[in-house]
Amino acid sequence: MSLIVHIVSRHAWEAARAAGEYRADSLESQGFIHCSTPEQVTRVANAVYRGLADLALLVIETEKLAAPLKFEPPVHPASGQPETGSAELFPHLYGALNLDAVVWVVDFPPQPDGSFTLPDALYPPE
Repeated sequence: MSLIVHIVSRHAWEAARAAGEYRADSLESQGFIHCSTPEQVTRVANAVYRGLADLALLVIETEKLAAPLKFEPPVHPASGQPETGSAELFPHLYGALNLDAVVWVVDFPPQPDGSFTLPDALYPPE
């Protein structure tokens, strides 16, 4: 099983559950939903979401995705511009996230200093 993660507000996740699919703002503005590998997510969170509360991680099984997934160079979420000088590739989902691909939702609170660490409960129970 191959897993990727997406950082989401609890409010946005509840709205997605009610709508039957998840559509991040970036899907409309940039054409894809930003995701990360488990190894990348804390760096992304600390760069973009530092100090924000009420976040969760959607743990997504890539084999269950209905929309195309591409691993590409990073695009800054705020500017929408490609970041230069990085050889690292990030998962980008080119379409709405079908909810049955989300295998686990993990609370993602910041530490007292506003930084994020990888939650122990990132992976679903056996």
